[in-house]
Amino acid sequence: MQLHRIDRIQYIEVTFPGFSCSTQGFTTRHEGVSRPPYNSLNLGMNTQDQQSNVEGNRSLLGRAFGVNHEAIVTPRQVHGSDILVINEPNEDYTHFLTVEGDAIITNQPDVLIGVCVADCAPILICDPDKRVIAAVHAGWKGTASRLVSKTVAGMKTEFGSDPGRLHAAIGPCIQKCCYEVDEPVKKAFQQNGIPWDTSAELKTSGKWQLDLATANEELLLAAGVPKDSIQISGQCVCCHSEQFFSYRRDKDEAGRQMGFIMLNSR
Repeated sequence: MQLHRIDRIQYIEVTFPGFSCSTQGFTTRHEGVSRPPYNSLNLGMNTQDQQSNVEGNRSLLGRAFGVNHEAIVTPRQVHGSDILVINEPNEDYTHFLTVEGDAIITNQPDVLIGVCVADCAPILICDPDKRVIAAVHAGWKGTASRLVSKTVAGMKTEFGSDPGRLHAAIGPCIQKCCYEVDEPVKKAFQQNGIPWDTSAELKTSGKWQLDLATANEELLLAAGVPKDSIQISGQCVCCHSEQFFSYRRDKDEAGRQMGFIMLNSR
């Protein structure tokens, strides 16, 4: 992955060859119109930023990649395990903004799908053979519910994707250095059969440092995605206030960056 700028959008570009049929990346907080404390490219609809600013930022994102901002699809994220599937063209995609879901799968070109995050892991998946893409929002609840595994399974069921041919990118998120969790998180992981010792490190009694990226990488591997087809950013959004938003660091004053992917026209 490498930092890139197009038009007025600064983002981290996924450079994996397996993503050659799509346009994708992870935005930073720079180059938008929002004022402090949401400065400046806040893309989150559920923040206390002015709606006009968020819409303006989304218009900038769409313009940079040649799509109308109304074709930017981010569902209403609720830290659940529902998946939105878009398998046919729509004249208007804006109604999807009110649909609850924490992952999106589509085979439709020129529709920019994304997930908004401020600590959680944004995960992008591409099937270059079947021309199917997905975006996943994985906080600890989504990870504990194995959402990324369910997304891979959904790509297989709905579109015939072979997990062994998929490519995935895990973007900037809160890293183990800044992510302290407690016993309920541990129990949620263990109840769903997710190995805890490979995802978390004991800090003090009843407190662990959780590695979201590693946990989701393990889920992708278990779902059949090859290890050499998984790319991880490794950047901590909480550590780098100059580059990223972080809810754990800034609470209600945190904006949202976006992990986005769009299937290119043939």
